[in-house]
Amino acid sequence: MRRLAWLWILLPLGLAAVAAVSAEAQEGGEFPTDNDVNAVARKLYCPVCPNTPLDVCATKACQDWRAQIRDELAAGWSEEEILDYFVAQYGERVLAEPQRRGFTSLVWILPVIAAAAGLAGVVAVVRGWKAPPKRAGPASGATATYPEVAPDVLARIEKELEKIA
Repeated sequence: MRRLAWLWILLPLGLAAVAAVSAEAQEGGEFPTDNDVNAVARKLYCPVCPNTPLDVCATKACQDWRAQIRDELAAGWSEEEILDYFVAQYGERVLAEPQRRGFTSLVWILPVIAAAAGLAGVVAVVRGWKAPPKRAGPASGATATYPEVAPDVLARIEKELEKIA
């Protein structure tokens, strides 16, 4: 009876220890999970299929590349080292996000410049709406002169206004 009691006490403790060791091994980087692999693969495009991220591509080549990423992660490679390896093998076109140096830095700078120019244009238009219109008129202190209207035209205008009223 005592042996059975000890078995019931030690069995859960042994299972908990095994689970802790396997969880520690996974956290230590020995066994990269699918999420770890996809986190790197999401930053790459398939060099064979146009515009297809590596994490969702179903070709055999992409499966092999994901397996290669898993092996490199298990070997202790960092994400940056893996990305650099793929760039060295297939060129910068495999990157989902262009690098922020050299000529490709324009991809990051031009949208900011365009947004700033658009904002400046909107501000200029709004300020133009708020400013009072400039009228070409007599200089200050002078009285405005209007052209003379012929008396017969004034009479016709008054008759028309009387009909309306």
